[in-house]
Amino acid sequence: MAATETPTPPVDVIVDWEFAARMAARVGRPGPVVSPAEAAATVAELRASALASQGHVRRVTGLDAPAGGGVLVVDRAGWSRANVAAFRELLGPVVAEAYEKRGRSPGAGIGAVGARVTGAEIGTLLGILSSRVLGQYDAFANPGRLLLVAPTILAVEQELDVPSADFRLWVCLHEETHRVQFTATPWLAEHLLGEVRTLIAELMLEPSQLAERLAAVVRGLPDLLRGNGSGAPLLDALQTPAQRERLAGVTAVMSLLEGHADVVMDDVGPDVVPSVAVIRRRFSRRRAGRGTVDQILRRLLGLDAKARQYADGARFVRAVVDRVGMPGFNAVWSSPAALPKAVEIADPAAWVRRVHG
Repeated sequence: MAATETPTPPVDVIVDWEFAARMAARVGRPGPVVSPAEAAATVAELRASALASQGHVRRVTGLDAPAGGGVLVVDRAGWSRANVAAFRELLGPVVAEAYEKRGRSPGAGIGAVGARVTGAEIGTLLGILSSRVLGQYDAFANPGRLLLVAPTILAVEQELDVPSADFRLWVCLHEETHRVQFTATPWLAEHLLGEVRTLIAELMLEPSQLAERLAAVVRGLPDLLRGNGSGAPLLDALQTPAQRERLAGVTAVMSLLEGHADVVMDDVGPDVVPSVAVIRRRFSRRRAGRGTVDQILRRLLGLDAKARQYADGARFVRAVVDRVGMPGFNAVWSSPAALPKAVEIADPAAWVRRVHG
């Protein structure tokens, strides 16, 4: 290798990330067909809704977060590419440390074909999910950014037959709540990132199985971030009580974040989103999945587990607010120790006793 040549990072050896992004774009459907003028109007309204949501979320949550931040209105391929980059960033340090500790060559046991196969698996999953995800706050980007998936938002508002202005603001309220959670709580992203990376690192123990474990980690990563344990190669590898406890802790935090965002987007109220009750009712039916094929697909993708996170987290938030009010609930953001444990998500009174004494 020439002195000026930069070695390939191990994380780029185990996954062909560019191929993953291309596969996601190929698998993801483009969405509703609209004119250039309609597309421009949709992008402008989504950006305006994201800005308008900031004051409403601040009022309901009582959280003081820096205003603004990047708002990126993307198509489905753009959302997939952002998540490919996020997965690479998440795995990079863990994979590099694993190889360094074990004195392994980055290419050992994998090769270009294996990396391409793993990239295809990730890309296919992201491509399918891109037609279902409305938006997200990418807390692990630097700086963090709010992503809104315009084609999917358009498709869902048409499917639900709800007022587009109301629905777009409603979606932005959810994603803005996530932005506030992370920006008002500076330690949260690093804490969550550390927990996930530690869990992944614990699975890379056997040198003889390192290549296979790395590939399984990458394939199972989206399921890990959704808290789904059904049929995921990564989660099937969890053996020790400590590993399963760590996973349960990550799942509890994700339930908290999603449930809190769901509560806020509804509690902003009909004065702001006049059709909020209709939107929630129809959207909840959509989340449940109607047809047999859709239900099977939801199970395979872990979306059933994701829906349970929303419901469990929302019940936790409402129960705590009923007992100690929103200021009392906001103690959850004070430190990692104040985050709910897995058992407390189902027993909010236990969290109140532990944190508020």
